[in-house]
Amino acid sequence: MPTRRDLLLASIAAGVAMKTRTVFAKAAQPATPVNFEVPAGACDCHTHIHPDPAKFPFFAGRVYTPELASPEEMSELHKALKMERVVVVTPSIYGTDNSASLFGMTARGATARGVAVIDDKTSESDLDAMGQAGFRGVRLNLATGGTSDPNVGRQRFQAAVERMKNRGWHIQMYTSLPMISAIKDLVATSPVTLVFDHFGGAQAALGVEQPGFADLVDLVKSGKAYVKISGAYRASKLGPDYPDAAPLAKMLIAANPDRIVWGTDWPHPDSVTPPGKQITDVTPLFQIDDGRLLNQLPVWAPDAATRKKILVDNPARLYGF
Repeated sequence: MPTRRDLLLASIAAGVAMKTRTVFAKAAQPATPVNFEVPAGACDCHTHIHPDPAKFPFFAGRVYTPELASPEEMSELHKALKMERVVVVTPSIYGTDNSASLFGMTARGATARGVAVIDDKTSESDLDAMGQAGFRGVRLNLATGGTSDPNVGRQRFQAAVERMKNRGWHIQMYTSLPMISAIKDLVATSPVTLVFDHFGGAQAALGVEQPGFADLVDLVKSGKAYVKISGAYRASKLGPDYPDAAPLAKMLIAANPDRIVWGTDWPHPDSVTPPGKQITDVTPLFQIDDGRLLNQLPVWAPDAATRKKILVDNPARLYGF
C-alpha cells in the first residue's frame, strides 16, 4: 500500500502544486492575482525547465545547481498568469544539451517554442531537427559564465550569425551593457535578429543615463534588436514591485514597442553558488511572485494596445506562433 509520502510525491509529479503547494514543490507560484486583462495569445518569453537530473543530467562544467522545476508546475504558473504561449530557454546548467527544454516544450505542445544552446559540434542536421521541434533561436549566455571580454563577445556573436543567417532564427544574448556597446556595430549590420535578455543587463539603480543603455535603446529604436523586459528582480533590488526598473522599461518601450517582449524568467534560478558551497550543492530558487511581477507591465505600458504588442504580436513574429 502506498505511503502518504508516496502519494505526495505522486501528486507533485502530476502537477498538483498550485494553491495547496506542498513543501516538496520548490518553484514559485503566483501569490497575487493578475490585475489587468491579459490579451488572448499572450506569451511568457523566458522560462526554464529543470526536470529529474537522473533523466536529464546537468552539465559537468556548470557554475550552479538549481532546484527542480517541472513542466506541470510551469503550466500551473501560466494558468494563473493567463499566458497561453511560452518560450523555453536552455539554461547554462545543461551546456549544449537541449533535451530538458525539449521535454518542457513537448509537454506544452503547439503553444511552446524554444531557444537552444549550441556549439561548433552541433550539426546542421541537429539544427534542422530542433527547428522541426519548435526551436527558433540560439542563446549566447555570456553573463552567467562571467564572459566580459569584448573580443570574445564579438567572436561568439559573429560565429552565431554565420550559423543562423540562412535559417531565419534569431540570436539571444544574456550579457551586460558594456558588451552591448562593444558589439553594437556588428548588431547594426547583422542579417540576423538579436534579442537581449533581462533589460540588456542594465541595473535599475544606475538609471537611464548609465553607460551603454543609450546604445541598447538605439538598437531597439532601429529595429535591429529586441529586448526582453524580463527578470526585473535581476535589474532591481527594490522588490517586490521594482519601481526603479520602470524608467528603463518605459524608455525601451517608447523607443520601439514593436521590439519589446516580456517574460517571467521562471523558475527564477539563482545562478551564483554561495561562498563555501560546492557547484554541485543545490542553490534554492528565488521565490518571486510572478503575479505581482506581471502587474508591473501596465505600469510600464499603460496603453492596452502596446501591451498586446509586447505580449502577443511581437512574440508571434519573433518565435513563429
